[in-house]
Parts: sequence; structure tokens; C-alpha cells
Amino acid sequence: MIALAQAEINIGLLGHVDHGKTSLTKCLTGVWTDTHSEEIKRGITIKLGYADAVIRKCEGCAAPEAYTTQEKCPKCGKASKVIRKVSFLDAPGHETLMATVIAASSIMDGAILVIAANEVCPRPQTLEHLMVLDLLGVKNIIIVQNKVDLVTKEKAKENFKQIQEFVKGTVAENAPIVPVVANFGFNIDALVQAIEERIPTPKRDVDSPPRLYIARSFDVNKPGAEIKKLVGGVIGGSLIQGRLKLGEQIEIRPGVKIGEKDESRYEPLIVKVEALNAGNESLQEALPGGLIAIGTKLDPSLTKADGLVGNLVGAAGALPAVISEVQLELHLIQRVGFDNPPLKMNEPLVLGVGTATTVGFMEKAKKSVVSLKLKRPICVDKGAKIAVSRRIGQRWRLSGYGVVK
Repeated sequence: MIALAQAEINIGLLGHVDHGKTSLTKCLTGVWTDTHSEEIKRGITIKLGYADAVIRKCEGCAAPEAYTTQEKCPKCGKASKVIRKVSFLDAPGHETLMATVIAASSIMDGAILVIAANEVCPRPQTLEHLMVLDLLGVKNIIIVQNKVDLVTKEKAKENFKQIQEFVKGTVAENAPIVPVVANFGFNIDALVQAIEERIPTPKRDVDSPPRLYIARSFDVNKPGAEIKKLVGGVIGGSLIQGRLKLGEQIEIRPGVKIGEKDESRYEPLIVKVEALNAGNESLQEALPGGLIAIGTKLDPSLTKADGLVGNLVGAAGALPAVISEVQLELHLIQRVGFDNPPLKMNEPLVLGVGTATTVGFMEKAKKSVVSLKLKRPICVDKGAKIAVSRRIGQRWRLSGYGVVK
């Protein structure tokens, strides 16, 4: 059984820009995840944010008031019983940051789709984010109708019907729709109950060799720190299988770029796990589910500013080969108002591979199978699903998915 120090599942918060994802994350966890200077200045989420919460239940109160993330029941003041720990991933809502959303979706066990009641549904990124969940197979979804305090009762009902019509025929068709006011914590107990009932902890494969997608990487040293007090780089992500132990040797692929232009290559990194953390808790062993941080003795210049995001971590010698060309069985999507013609030779495509993003250029095509030359190599298994975006007008739009042949 996973220790309470580590979260059991990852739940993503998705939706259009400014619909309240970060406010809802703070309401659930007490953490404001927009901490990057540019995020604070612009008032939007840019990097993937994350925070943990413990889901609890008061045995003396009736649902939904019984469900909370607080140690004491907000209704009766009695101590609440711990059920499980959850990691929330706050994904950006801006259209130019879809690659980050796709990367985040690769480590989600479930999702909360946030839709503001004071805007017509669907907004462009509401539609795109639901498509990502559909294409990547994230099926456990809850819809939050946020900002219901900003509209009349009649407008809220009208928006509710728009949401129902929007999700009809999609992976979210049967998802519960929970009205909330994130800024004031209104109806959060009903949302916590929905999370507990609709997003179960999946069965984990803990016996296979460890695999972890790197979603963030950091230099945690403060400017001006003394040399003798410097610590190595930190990588963060989520195990998708296996166990990771303190002191274990791990490999990071594709690794770091060596050389320039035509002479460049990627060199895998082999390091020891110096520290394991889940939030503020130290671990001796990490299991799948929730986000963890791995302390290493890597040069912090390699990990700073998310420098290793997109890499795959595993036992040394047990990861797939690093490839610069890939063959995909391609499936293009069709939807109203979206022209998605067959691909052209040498057309650039943005590929979302786990938490990695790369560009591929089509070199061959035979029916639905295409061969792509990659600008940045990837480390991927046969049969893996890859999100495919193409340039439509002035934007990169999610256009389909490919299965690695």
C-alpha cells in the first residue's frame, strides 16, 4: 500500500484560459501554483503547476458536507478521517501552450475540466483540452462549472445546458457537472465527493522496471550560494510503472545534447538517486501515482528552467532506444469548422510523446502509415500513442494521434 507521504493519483485541471483552474487548485490544496515571475506578471499559467491535497471524510456528517480536504470538518468541527492523497496538475489554458497540456495529460489518471459559467460554452481551449483527454485515453472526468456567482440563476442554467450539449458524444458525456465558486470555496465539498467517487486509483504495475516521465526540472540553489553548499539538480515527474528506491542508479534518456548542428548527438545520463521527495515528505521508496522529486548530483545547469523535461527515466540499461526517426500509424481527426486534409511531404508536425515535445517532418507515407524525421530524438516504446498537431493558419492545432509502429 502506498504510504500517505505519497499521493496515489494525478488529477489534471484543464480548460480555457482564465476559467479558474489555478483558483480551484488553491481552493483544493491551499497552494497557489502560479509562482513563475512571468506567470505572476501576465496573470496566466505558463508552466505545469502542481500541488497535493488529502481527501478526507467526516463520519458524523452526511454527504456532500462530509467530504473535505481539511483536517477538521468545516460543518461540525470534528476531526476528519483520511481517505487518500491526490496530486493536482494545473495545466495552462492559453492556446499557445497546448504542448504543455499534452505533456501533462500523459501522466494524468483523471481530469477536472473547468468551464466558466459567465462565458459561452465551448470556448476554443475547452474544446481542444477535451480532445486531448479523448485522444490520450483519459476517461475519468469531472466537469466544474465555475464562477456561477457572476451570472443569474437563468444564465447558469443556460450555461449548464450548453455544457451538456458540448460533451454529448465525447469521453465526458456522462461526467458529473459540479457548479462551484472557486474564489469563495462554494460547493467544494460536492466536488471532493465527486473526485472520490468518479476518479478511482488505478491498479498499478509495481513489478516492472521503473519508468518515470520528467515533467519539471530545477536548479534549487539560490543565487550567491557558497560553492560548498551547492546541491545537484532536481528532476520531477510521475512513475508510470515500477518502484524507485533511494540510492538506486537510474538512466535519463535521450539525455543532453552534445555538439552543434550536424555534429550534435544526445548523450544519456546515468546518476544515483540521492533524495526522494513527495511534497515536503522524504521517501525511501517511490511507487506509481502522484508527483515525486528526485535529487541527483547532476550539474544544476542541466536541470535549471525545465531543461530535462521530456526525458524518460528508468533503470540503467532498461529503457527503449533513442530514435531520430519514427514510423506512425496516423489517425487524423475531423470536426466541424476544422479543415484537416491529408499530410504533405516535408510538412512539419508537433509531436507530444509522453512529457516530451518534438517536431517531425514527413518523409514517407503509405496509406495511414507515415515515416517522420525528428528534430529532437525521443525515447519511446512500440505501441505508444503520440499526440499530433499541425499548423492551421497561424496556429498549431491538435489534429490527431499516431501509434508507434
